[in-house]
Amino acid sequence: MHPYYLIEERLLRRNLSLIRKISEAAGVEFILAFKAYALWRTFPIFREYISHTTASSPWEARLALEEFGSRAHTYSPAYEETKFDEILRCSSHITFNSLSQYARFLPRVEAWNAAHGAKENVSCGLRINPEASPIETEIYNPCAPGSRFGVLSTDLPERLPRGISGLHCHCHCESSCADLKRSLSIIEERFGRWLEQAEWLNLGGGHLVTRKDYDTEGLINLLCEFRMRHPHLKVVLEPGSAFGWQTGPLVSEVVDIVENHGIKTAVLNVSFTCHMPDCLEMPYWPAVRLADATTQFSAANPEMAATPAETLENEIHAAGPCEYRLGGNSCLSGDWLGSWRFHRPLCVGDKVVFADMNHYTTVKTCTFNGIAHPSIIIERLDGTREVLRKYSYEDYRDRMD
Repeated sequence: MHPYYLIEERLLRRNLSLIRKISEAAGVEFILAFKAYALWRTFPIFREYISHTTASSPWEARLALEEFGSRAHTYSPAYEETKFDEILRCSSHITFNSLSQYARFLPRVEAWNAAHGAKENVSCGLRINPEASPIETEIYNPCAPGSRFGVLSTDLPERLPRGISGLHCHCHCESSCADLKRSLSIIEERFGRWLEQAEWLNLGGGHLVTRKDYDTEGLINLLCEFRMRHPHLKVVLEPGSAFGWQTGPLVSEVVDIVENHGIKTAVLNVSFTCHMPDCLEMPYWPAVRLADATTQFSAANPEMAATPAETLENEIHAAGPCEYRLGGNSCLSGDWLGSWRFHRPLCVGDKVVFADMNHYTTVKTCTFNGIAHPSIIIERLDGTREVLRKYSYEDYRDRMD
């Protein structure tokens, strides 16, 4: 069996419907962050619910314009001279990470706006750094001391620089409504004078509004209250995970069972480093069908221990002797996740299904070791399945020339 990512349209639309409901009730705009989800063959579904996306590179911005059908809200830690014209062509909003980038590229934006009609004008913003974040995993914390992201309040002039219409702040990762409430309080305290001068505020991503325990009514009230205090501001949120959250699994197969010092490893035809990198980086522990994790889940993801994937039936069995590490099929020594107890011994050919694998996976995969990339399949509302993409040797080969 060739491995595959499965997108369930019913669950994708469930997330999109909830996001649209929050957007309309709170009077804010939600846009899709490509860094977490960029499966463009599903964009026709997204366009029924949202109008814009966010990009962090020329290629993402081009994807927004050419495949989603609208110009991107673009932010990059640093724009390159030779690629900035493409950013201008594909973007409706451009956020600068530093005052030096602003000074370097503002003349290019002004020349673009002067040469094009109002419909193609680009609105500029500055990324701000509130120096506070609820994120506990260091590599995901954009507000840590020494961070390369954003301008500190102590470095901003009294008035927003010429041509700056908005502010952009990103300091969340799979965070709660309570986290956003604290962040807004800090932003208002440290950047209040500049909020009054701005036209828009982008609150970035990390708002996991489709998680079961997320306080969506609290979020609506919070955003409505914020907008009452700042009625001139257009507020934008750009989550990525929230759109693809629990919309389908990665399905793999056992290709061997090996044992070393009493530890059994089920070697799979997928790879954590190639296909599920957050399992090693975060670490993020997905639910696994017919298995129960016997080691601790990440403190940053406590819900993973308690919330099985909604796409899979709950068939977790009592702990028994059928304990395995799950090993990826690459030669990286650390390409494994463990340990898991299954309800029966695993055999070559058994399926191992990793739940909730449609966010921060397909966008971060690689072909290390020439490992075959899983296909991408969508299950339509009527239950039929369509292969959106099946990868070939040529896809791997052509990346190397």
